[in-house]
Amino acid sequence: MKDRQFHIYLDDEEFRQVLQALIALKNNLIAQGRYTDAVDDVLIKFTKARKKKITVQYI
Repeated sequence: MKDRQFHIYLDDEEFRQVLQALIALKNNLIAQGRYTDAVDDVLIKFTKARKKKITVQYI
């Protein structure tokens, strides 16, 4: 079965908030002594994702 892919469009403020949330989650897992491999993978994918400029038109 093919994996589903999702595309999200974030502005600079939303990008920063998601990044901070992932880092906070990683820090909490480290403090609990749990593995952070999954969060590390998401952080790498998130920071290496292509940035695309789009214009938003309000109706």
